Amino acid sequence: MSTPPGEYYTEERWNNWLDRLREEDIDPEEEDSARLLLNLQDDTAIAVAKIVTDHQEGELGEEAALEELATIREIVLADVEFEDEEKLMLVDGVQTSLVCVFYAAEEYVAGGPADDGEVEEFVRAAADAEAQEDLDAALAHCAKAGTLLFDEGDLDMEVAEEIDYGLVAEWVNGLDSLGTALSDPEVIDEDE
Repeated sequence: MSTPPGEYYTEERWNNWLDRLREEDIDPEEEDSARLLLNLQDDTAIAVAKIVTDHQEGELGEEAALEELATIREIVLADVEFEDEEKLMLVDGVQTSLVCVFYAAEEYVAGGPADDGEVEEFVRAAADAEAQEDLDAALAHCAKAGTLLFDEGDLDMEVAEEIDYGLVAEWVNGLDSLGTALSDPEVIDEDE
């Protein structure tokens, strides 16, 4: 059954996650806190995966799919307000990770999968571009890696261990969520 337009992800859903973060004591080193942040990220990646899957199956045209992605991106990447600076930084990390997920999805819907490389090759090229301070190229390489995930590609997270911490590492984290969402697109209960 197809998802009605506008029902892939809502501002209310995102805000429920943020409210939960505001209410809880968050320690990223603690498993429950880390899971909450990962669920927040994975929940968005699942919505993105569903849009692209519906597009692949012909249930959503290109324009409608791109509009749905833009709607979710506006919700998720909007500035958030937290009194707690540490929580704000953690949400910012989730948002940063998801930037690449949105770019990959939009690129895939508009043009299909990248046809000139493997997922890990693009990730390494992104890390090289970041080392040369070419962040636009780094994001483009990560997005290409993401388009391959929609085309049944696989992300071996060992490649992440080769990357210095920075934007590419954050984007690869987002791609890992996307890969999980594509292989197991179960909706995450906000109460988990």
